[in-house]
Amino acid sequence: MINKIWVGMLVIGIVFAGFNGKMAEVNEAIFAGAKDAVAICIGLISILVFWLGLMKIAQVAGMLKGLARLMRPVAVRLFPEVPPNHPAMGYILSNMTANLFGLGNAATPMGIKAMEQLKDLNEGRDSASRSMITLLAINTASITLIPTTVISIRMSYGSVSPTEIVGTTLLATTCSTIGAILIDRYFYYRRVRKGRA
Repeated sequence: MINKIWVGMLVIGIVFAGFNGKMAEVNEAIFAGAKDAVAICIGLISILVFWLGLMKIAQVAGMLKGLARLMRPVAVRLFPEVPPNHPAMGYILSNMTANLFGLGNAATPMGIKAMEQLKDLNEGRDSASRSMITLLAINTASITLIPTTVISIRMSYGSVSPTEIVGTTLLATTCSTIGAILIDRYFYYRRVRKGRA
């Protein structure tokens, strides 16, 4: 669906530019955007490889497993429908840990695997379960200790102090995570009350 939306926007933009005599500006913007995209990607790759390497070292050293063990009591309370030793819980903890370090690219595969396992727990139904909704809310608003991707972008654009956003990012993502959990619980309990009525 999203592909159709993007294609539609592209076609509308080109047709509109053709009718208004702005095709030269459109061509210039396309090539400038493509050049900037390649430069940003090359800049991001080096920094993301560095952080992913650090994550791999932390994983081999057992730090991620230790962090996952620390987060397990919180995750068990957030996802009461998921048995503590179910594979879904492992994927959820891996997703939360990767998001904690700002590695959204590494967190995405774990989130997808967690959703697959949660769908199995939901008996394959197409409607989202309570745990699936909670995971989506937490994944979207995740607490981030080190905003790796944003630091990478700031470094690639020559920021004097690319890491100065760590404190504000931690504060903002903590607030967003608390807000996401509260809203998730509010709508869950409201639905439960309506079901009883």
